[in-house]
Amino acid sequence: MPAREPDPAFVQLPLRLLADAALIRARELGASHADLRVERIRYQNIRVRDTHVQGVSDSEDLGLAVRVVHRGSWGFAAGMALTPESAAALAEQAVAVAQVAAAMTARPVVLADEPVHADATWVSAYEIDPWSVPVAEKTGVLLDWTTRLLASDAVEHATASLQQVHECTFYADLAGTTTTQQRIRLQPAFEAMGSHGDLFDSMASIAPPVGRGWEYVAGGPGAWDWDAELAEVPDLLAEKLRAPSVEAGRYDLVIDPSNLWLTIHESIGHATELDRALGYEANYAGTSFATPDKLGSLQYGTPLMHVTGDRTVEHGLATIGYDHEGVATTSWDIVRDGVLVGYQLDRPMAALMPEISGGRSNGCAYADSPSHIPIQRMANVSLQPDPAGGSTADLIRGVDDGIYIVGDRSWSIDMQRFNFQFTGQRFLRIRDGEIVGQVRDVAYQATTTDFWGSMDAVGGPETWVLGGAFNCGKAQPGQVAAVSHGCPSARFRDVRILNTTQEAGR
Repeated sequence: MPAREPDPAFVQLPLRLLADAALIRARELGASHADLRVERIRYQNIRVRDTHVQGVSDSEDLGLAVRVVHRGSWGFAAGMALTPESAAALAEQAVAVAQVAAAMTARPVVLADEPVHADATWVSAYEIDPWSVPVAEKTGVLLDWTTRLLASDAVEHATASLQQVHECTFYADLAGTTTTQQRIRLQPAFEAMGSHGDLFDSMASIAPPVGRGWEYVAGGPGAWDWDAELAEVPDLLAEKLRAPSVEAGRYDLVIDPSNLWLTIHESIGHATELDRALGYEANYAGTSFATPDKLGSLQYGTPLMHVTGDRTVEHGLATIGYDHEGVATTSWDIVRDGVLVGYQLDRPMAALMPEISGGRSNGCAYADSPSHIPIQRMANVSLQPDPAGGSTADLIRGVDDGIYIVGDRSWSIDMQRFNFQFTGQRFLRIRDGEIVGQVRDVAYQATTTDFWGSMDAVGGPETWVLGGAFNCGKAQPGQVAAVSHGCPSARFRDVRILNTTQEAGR
């Protein structure tokens, strides 16, 4: 893959002049820390339904933000005018905000140390910039997908969509760090809908969103096998519509990465954000049962459980070279041998509890637009495969009475990240080590530690898939971030299964 440089149109903006104006003014006003961030984020969304284009939208978010620590308090200001005068004025506003915030700041803000990264450049790994592909070509692919799905008698309606993001960021701070970065992410999707009697249901692609370019759709190394999935989904939907409803009870489960990534996100990813664990953050997803007093002692799961936080994995949605606090990103252990050993940290959290990471951030600060202040956000949190583990088929052969779960759908978890239930897209009944057909109306229910404590086998590297989502929400005002979660197939023993139709009183 050829080395790339950030978009020249972004680099040619007066980035250094803006940084100098803001940082010098912040220093003059007594700021102990100041940083400037200039961002240009481009979005494109294409939507198709039943061989007709429903909409194509393009938008761009361009602006700059100044953040300061002044006498132990945070200050922040953002604007759109990319002039040195505007940057200096934003520094003045940020300091004024910090002066007001001082009366409400119980504990002075301290940032963990970070080496200086001068003139650093980073570009995500992709081959074809989707912005170089004509809209007509991309729309044509989606129209073709719905045409192929509708050719089946089982499919009554079909949708397809494509979300693309092109993100350029320049960062500079008083310490001397300057970074220029660019990353691309892509989420193609399709869904087929059908009915049988009074039952209506759907079957969607399980292709994960990725930090890749148009090659993910067009073919070549790393591309999803769209042709194979488009061919099999109508038959899978037809079988699902006629499948028997599951009998509630306790079953052994084999869970596919296309489902397990979401359970990781909710029960591990959010639970090990340190700001939640400390009670500093409760918006959107609550706090956490995995509090710091349990670090090194909480048995999160079986000894097979090895979970990492990673801001560097290739094609990860949360992958970046340097975070929005100028921290060089890294990977680290969160759960090792089944025991909680780490958290996700930004610089303020790392300074607050230096014993957790040696006083160093692991690069988890991010803002979703130039108008928002960076907050602690999730890394690519992933369950590692067993180097000697087998295939998904091997895991299934070890089940006498169980269910193989593929694809994500709805979920529910409490405000401590502890009691949960998850559904899926399709559920394949396992008897005597073999799949014997689909069942419907399945949800698995457990507590976090009971669930991960029931995992008795982890698939090998061949089963590992990097899943994820574009739309993880956090904070108030709300921010949205994209994040990936890699995992292998895994087997869980004696898990409680609910019949969702019965639970709904139908």
